[in-house]
Amino acid sequence: MVHPDTIGFLKKLKKNNNREWFEKNRLLYEAAKNDVEKNADKILTGIKLNDKRINPDLTGKKCMFRIYRDVRFAKDKSPYKNNMGASFSYGDKKANLPGYYMHIESSGAFLAGGIWQPAAPELAKIRQEIDYNLEEFNKIISDKSFRKYFGTLDQSDILSTAPKGYAKDHPAIHLLKLKSFIVMAPLSDKEVTSSQFNKTAVAIYKAMMPLNHFLQRALE
Repeated sequence: MVHPDTIGFLKKLKKNNNREWFEKNRLLYEAAKNDVEKNADKILTGIKLNDKRINPDLTGKKCMFRIYRDVRFAKDKSPYKNNMGASFSYGDKKANLPGYYMHIESSGAFLAGGIWQPAAPELAKIRQEIDYNLEEFNKIISDKSFRKYFGTLDQSDILSTAPKGYAKDHPAIHLLKLKSFIVMAPLSDKEVTSSQFNKTAVAIYKAMMPLNHFLQRALE
């Protein structure tokens, strides 16, 4: 479970996202960071038991993202993220490969997986794999556990027209128009701080594993 103090710190950070406050509360940040890292380690152990494709060299620490924002080209100059995140990938956290993501944030936590905005050559491979194996892909996204946790694939990153090479009336056009292939399971603060959180996270990631395997196969 994520400790309630970690959620409390992130909640306060949202209201005080400045260097002066952060430095005064650095010890709280370090405690929250260590807490999320320990949970990431335990969850990663569960993922590795289910998914043998996961990078065996990963540790909770290696999976964690920095809390510091790159504000060079951003309109929002807040120096820190309001969340703590970890990526459990088939490569490392910087590789844009299928994998699992954990996002811990006050009133905004979620678990996610799949692949986000692959480059054009990789995106073409995924679309082709869906086109050639539509029945298999539909079976994955209509699975009972998949629908229980995610409903459907995220629809926020999608083309307005059919991608080049595919007819507008293609039976899978709603899938082929996607630019990202991700799923998300939102979690409340109560669920994140529950003693069952790590167990729940592993179950949710297991439900998205067939999607990751399909996407990874497309890229090989």
